[in-house]
Amino acid sequence: MKRIIACAIILSFALAGVAFGQVKARDGVYFAQDENFAPQGGWKEQVVLTVAGGKITSVNWNGVSNLGVADKKTVAAAGGYGMKKASKLGLEWDQEAANVEAYLLKTQNPGFNKIKQDGTTDAISGASLHVGVFYALVNKALAAGPVARGIYRKDGWFFKEQPAFDAQSGWKDSVLLTVVNGRIVDVLWNGISKDAKKKSKLVEALEGRYGMAKAAKEGEWNVQAAAVQAAILKAQDPAKINVRSDGTSDAISGASIHVTAVGLAVEALKAAR
Repeated sequence: MKRIIACAIILSFALAGVAFGQVKARDGVYFAQDENFAPQGGWKEQVVLTVAGGKITSVNWNGVSNLGVADKKTVAAAGGYGMKKASKLGLEWDQEAANVEAYLLKTQNPGFNKIKQDGTTDAISGASLHVGVFYALVNKALAAGPVARGIYRKDGWFFKEQPAFDAQSGWKDSVLLTVVNGRIVDVLWNGISKDAKKKSKLVEALEGRYGMAKAAKEGEWNVQAAAVQAAILKAQDPAKINVRSDGTSDAISGASIHVTAVGLAVEALKAAR
């Protein structure tokens, strides 16, 4: 009996060592995101995690949308995501995501594999959402290596939109920046229309309804917007990008449009300084 008890204790410690063991990654802040926006819902998932002393000390599961809104956690916390009504748990997306984050911090196991074919799991209490993408991004982030330290003091998701719809175009532009370890790692320029029948500026352009491709030699709006986003990522400080009095910029190759994203990014990042 004593031997059985002793073996059980040893086994429990061994299992604990697996669950709470060290993560094979050097200290730093890690980031990964989906390659594309999801066909359903339009979200692009992101994961940020910190490793210190061989342990995951913090993790943040979030997302950005192609519909011209703030980050996923902010939208969900404000009641704009809609999972609470549909979930059998009665929890909103940000609440369920927090339970998944807590589970990873507790287990210290990026290799979690109790995931069903539909991407959900029965192993994490308080989580009915698809955790498969979360763990895939955790491992993608760790494989990519730490994000180099940047110029900003605060990390997070920084959103800024124009105060009103443009009188001529009917669009209201916005920008959403993801800052990790003080560095801008993602820029999303978009806009919403006062015409409720229209989706976001990005979606309208991607689906061929925006109409700039025929008039602009630099290409459709989404193509030029991508060039502006890349310029902000490269500069890290959008205030360094010269914008002319007419709202265009010679400093950004591949973009002849009014680069409202630059000014909006400057304003948004004031909260990160």
